[in-house]
Amino acid sequence: MRFQYPRSARILSDLRAKWVDLGEQARFYGTTVASFRDVSTKYRAELLRQVASMSLGSGALAVVGGTVAIVAFMTMSTAAAGASQFYSNLSQVGVEALNGFAAAFANTRIVTPTTAAVAFAATIGAGATAQLGAMRINEEIDALEVMGIRAIAYLASTRVAAAIIVVMPIYFVALLMAFVAGRVISTVFYGQSGGVYTHYFDTFFIPVDALKSFVVTIAVVIVIMLIHTYYGFTASGGPAGVGEAVGRATRASLVASGFIIMFVTLALFGQTGNFNFSG
Repeated sequence: MRFQYPRSARILSDLRAKWVDLGEQARFYGTTVASFRDVSTKYRAELLRQVASMSLGSGALAVVGGTVAIVAFMTMSTAAAGASQFYSNLSQVGVEALNGFAAAFANTRIVTPTTAAVAFAATIGAGATAQLGAMRINEEIDALEVMGIRAIAYLASTRVAAAIIVVMPIYFVALLMAFVAGRVISTVFYGQSGGVYTHYFDTFFIPVDALKSFVVTIAVVIVIMLIHTYYGFTASGGPAGVGEAVGRATRASLVASGFIIMFVTLALFGQTGNFNFSG
């Protein structure tokens, strides 16, 4: 069959290789999650080091304020652009006063979690892939295993756990900046009354929705870090291979983030918006 149908044999070989790779990914993810206990008991120092590195940054990233500043700036920019579009579209039908409702509804449920996911994948996730990839090609991971250290728990699980810890205050800052940006754009740049904006924002803002958006973001960050640590842990081919692993991990994590946000949002918020607009 290999000689009679070379194309079919090649397709089957590729499918077999992808199936094996998928199984290896599932095993890695399961081992990483199962090793959280070792992180809390054996590798707490490494966990704290990763928390400091992810939140404040290192090197040139620390100069601009680390991941906190990057995520805050991105969410502020996205919310400002969204508020401008909301006001422009709503004003065409004479209901621009509902811009506060649009900001309270969209920023909490969609805009901020999606922007935070992109920012985390591009900063913390890509950094983790590059670090682990460099350690792999320099045989540092092999050295850890020879020393009797559980490499997955020490390198991957600590980074995933640190990301879960770091995402909570960072997302709080991101959500706050999104709300501030929406209000500034509506009241300062478009001249909408502050009282009108506050009225509709407070009317339609549901505090429980903010807590649910935290859950969505935490789920997204877990998936992002699992994907990025796997590609970094299995990188090969020298520096070029590490760069390829970073690109593949970022692409995979962004696609996975879209699905996670969609499914978890539907599971938490349901099909309805928990509001009734009429008139």
